[in-house]
Amino acid sequence: MKRLFLLAVVMGSGLTAGAARGQKPPLLPEKDVAELANELSGETAKRNLEGIARFHRQRGSQGFHAAAELVAERARAYGLSDVAILQFPADGKVFYGTQRSRPAWDAEVGELWEVEEKGGASVRSGQPISSVHGENVRGTVFYAKEIASYEAEPIVLAEDSESADGTVDLVDVGEGTKESDYAGKDVKGKIVLVAAQPGAVQDLAVGKFGAAGIVSYAQNQKTAWWGEDENLIRWGHLETFSANKTFGFMVSLKTARAMKGRLAKGEKIKLHAVVKAGQHAGNYEVVTATIPGADPKLKDEEIAFSCHLDHQRPGANDNASGCVTILEVARTLQKLISEGKLARPARTIRFYWPPEIEGTMALLTSPPRTYKMELDTKRSFDGSVPLPQSGGGSLTQTGPALAKRVKAVIHMDMVGGGPETKAVFHVTRGPMSLPSFVHDVAWAFAEFVNEESYKFAATGKAEYPFVASEGGKEPLRAEYSAYTMGSDHDVYQDSSFGIPAIYLNDWPDRYIHTNFDTAANIDPTKLKRAAFIGAASGYFLADLSVDTAKSALVAIDLDRLLRGNFLGWRATLLSESESSNLIRHYLNSEIDLFSSVKHVVPKSITLSELAFERFFPIKTLADRMGPPTPATGIGLGVFRRNPQPKGPLAVFGYDYFADHAKAAGGPMPKLLSYEGLWGAGEEYAYEVLNLADGKRNAQEIRDAVSAEYGPVALEMVVEYLKALEKIGAVDAVK
Repeated sequence: MKRLFLLAVVMGSGLTAGAARGQKPPLLPEKDVAELANELSGETAKRNLEGIARFHRQRGSQGFHAAAELVAERARAYGLSDVAILQFPADGKVFYGTQRSRPAWDAEVGELWEVEEKGGASVRSGQPISSVHGENVRGTVFYAKEIASYEAEPIVLAEDSESADGTVDLVDVGEGTKESDYAGKDVKGKIVLVAAQPGAVQDLAVGKFGAAGIVSYAQNQKTAWWGEDENLIRWGHLETFSANKTFGFMVSLKTARAMKGRLAKGEKIKLHAVVKAGQHAGNYEVVTATIPGADPKLKDEEIAFSCHLDHQRPGANDNASGCVTILEVARTLQKLISEGKLARPARTIRFYWPPEIEGTMALLTSPPRTYKMELDTKRSFDGSVPLPQSGGGSLTQTGPALAKRVKAVIHMDMVGGGPETKAVFHVTRGPMSLPSFVHDVAWAFAEFVNEESYKFAATGKAEYPFVASEGGKEPLRAEYSAYTMGSDHDVYQDSSFGIPAIYLNDWPDRYIHTNFDTAANIDPTKLKRAAFIGAASGYFLADLSVDTAKSALVAIDLDRLLRGNFLGWRATLLSESESSNLIRHYLNSEIDLFSSVKHVVPKSITLSELAFERFFPIKTLADRMGPPTPATGIGLGVFRRNPQPKGPLAVFGYDYFADHAKAAGGPMPKLLSYEGLWGAGEEYAYEVLNLADGKRNAQEIRDAVSAEYGPVALEMVVEYLKALEKIGAVDAVK
């Protein structure tokens, strides 16, 4: 009964789901909102998207460089300042914080053929393979049927494939991730057909059992539409740092089912693979540009926009959509400011187009130095084909100095999915370890777009419909969502940087990481709406002052805690003590959220000046939740995160914790594989490290992550903290 009483206390506190906002736009003057709404163009964004989606944009590759040059050229044409393509060495040896740099990877040829000897009982239609490749295979003429071509569809060649040329049999090993999958099957020197990702099987299939290569029909991320479209080909990856180098091809479920059926009947399938690809020392490249701030005292502070430019071709929603949307924000703000229609903000607005996570890690952790693009000629993986040359650029400071300047980030990763993708648009809050008002700023604008776009869809009339002429007319229906991991916002909001990040993203998306993630499925109206939310948020934050700070706090959406009975349904899943812990932590998080304004506005502003009338009722409610669980025994330990290395411990293509824990010895902590009520092991681990601030004891850290993701045993948290201590990530405070 006490649990119900606690919920009743919150419900009766005035923190109840309120009425919709008024019709006037939030935070910005209406004239500024009107200028943004009129200038932002979903069509312009989509034209740029169609350009980027032409390139296969792997890290350090020719395709990535071409896309970077396209973005830089557009930024220059739009009149942005300090346009540059920054370079950071990527050779597999250099570390950027917790990110081991991955060597660049390029491919020129990737072909997979089914072949049969001429004169066989069932020669397939096609042409002699000798006429395709200019020579006979082992002196025998074969007829060939093409299964996969990198030239036609680059997604078919798994990233980090190595060169190969041979004709061998195909063997079906099912999932391919367990030794039992290979029992009684001779795969040595043959190609294995697997259901798992190539990287998940290569050490077993190639390293242990001697397979020559891999054909994978791995399906896409599981959603309600998982496995429905048997023509989808998923983007495939091999492990960058595996000692068992090989090649991998990706095929559709339809192709794989046909192969499996034939093999099950005892038919032999012979495949000819030709791959010319490989890793090479190269560079991470990060395109950057600015709109300089106007205030001499504040222009060195920055509000940043980020995305990630790398991905397979076409990679339209993931993530050409985010890249072109921040480019459209840049074009619009620069044009309106230069024309005097918007005042130049006090702080600088900066834009970044990096490779996902690893480029951001390089940007934030490189030594405090400057980079300048010099004219150079790089060569492909085999040293034979020059890559396009880079143009000159301005000097730009990176590293720790940059991390200190950035006050907030608007990160866009997948923001253009139309009806075909089944996408739901999210404004995602930050982790509870970093409460910030900036997420509420973004939600204020998103909720305004929700209301206006719904009104237009329902009645045909709205002051601000935010509709592109070539796009849809559906309402936006953005969701204000709890923190989820999976993109560069994880890096910014890691406690070693502590930069709050607004995360705009689509999920689910039934075509993510597949050949069907095309420009045809991108909605210009959605791009325009995402651009408005980002542009309005960034512009407001760039000019945040003592005078406007209070309006920012008024925008804080206290009602979100109970909208959809958020705390209520979670609390009903918990015991009495866990229910109290949940409510206490969420209310205390709101208190910290008010205080976060001081991260951007001058230090002279106090909490009571900004939000006296809203802060203290919340504090009173938090106190009424009762005291936290007292720490005893193992819960008394206090841990402090070390200043180095910086960044999350699980980054991109490299797991810092796993690598160092293996070297240190001992079992993997149980927390990493734990499944909570609304969180998984990687999320618990991310927050445990973030919360190790030298002040919280283990019990307090356990209680905080339990409120965020669901109850977890104290012993698991302590085991993980001690494992972090063993690899030097944290120290025990004595």
